[in-house]
Amino acid sequence: MTAAERSEAYILSHIDEEGELLTALDRDAHVNLLRPRMLSGHLQGRILKMICRLFRPKRILEIGTYTAYATLCMAEGIADDSLIYTIEVNDEMEDFIMKYISRSPAAGKIKLFFGDAMQLIPTLNETFDMVFIDADKRFYSAYYDLAFPIVRKGGIILADNILWNGKVFDTPPPSDKQTAGILEFNEKIRRDARIEKVILPLRDGLTVIWKK
Repeated sequence: MTAAERSEAYILSHIDEEGELLTALDRDAHVNLLRPRMLSGHLQGRILKMICRLFRPKRILEIGTYTAYATLCMAEGIADDSLIYTIEVNDEMEDFIMKYISRSPAAGKIKLFFGDAMQLIPTLNETFDMVFIDADKRFYSAYYDLAFPIVRKGGIILADNILWNGKVFDTPPPSDKQTAGILEFNEKIRRDARIEKVILPLRDGLTVIWKK
């Protein structure tokens, strides 16, 4: 076992458990989905819940539902009168997602939408306290530009996978549009004077952005 693996195992044994529902979701994803690594997982899920506990958002926009693992974690951490608007482009995930949302005590806090986030976001007619971006990496900058105006002053934006398995450290080939999208987003955030930001070296990198 490597030092990183030992560190992760130690951390996971000393934080809150993810619970039976999320454990079942994680196992189901690893058995039946092609890219189970895309789900947030135990550590990041507990961090997302803790951010919600501390920040107490009333309205959350999640761009990229995938299995709803992160959605359910955030829903655990928000008040009963709060809502998560979560958007997933792949409607073939609906049965998987609803299998777990329907079993969660926090199901009533989740509003699930299927479709193109860039078309759906302008129709939501909400002001958000928190946004979690975890969808198609090619369009991170576009998602950010759409979400920023509807995030309240003092709100936060989280962007996942911004280290992209280390691919951001080198110049990507022209065909690698995903890495190019992450690099473009990272540079945009670096230059944006309207925000404060920090990168957490958590899993594949998580940027936390505070709107001034």
